[in-house]
Amino acid sequence: MSKPGVARISISLPPSLLEDFDQVTSNIGYDRSKAIQQAMRDFISEYHWELDSTASAVGTITIIYGHDVPGLEGELTAIQHQHTTLISSTTHIHLDTHHCLLVIVVKGKTAKIKELAAQLQSLRGINQLKVTSMKEETSSKHQHSH
Repeated sequence: MSKPGVARISISLPPSLLEDFDQVTSNIGYDRSKAIQQAMRDFISEYHWELDSTASAVGTITIIYGHDVPGLEGELTAIQHQHTTLISSTTHIHLDTHHCLLVIVVKGKTAKIKELAAQLQSLRGINQLKVTSMKEETSSKHQHSH
């Protein structure tokens, strides 16, 4: 029985990009190989999200909104109640006298996460909305601890 090996690759890139990459890699305690592997996983997750709406993902929808916009908090709550099977948890933080941060942790099909994010983004009073997602791993093939 043969063990899986490693693939060695060669890439071309601008020297300044490599210098920046090596600096960040060193600062976080990674070697080049580990950092490139992580970057590739992130790249694959990002585009898997874009290309496969049937895939399962985990992630967050992070929103900054004006809490003094009439009816907005009620609309945010109503939309969340429509997606209880998708939403694992939420965190609400008061940023200042006029703005709040809402973080919604989601798990489900990418199409459903996109649908929820679009509904939330369409509300009057949403200043910023960002979706961060990762492909939900169904095997232990790529799982690792930090």
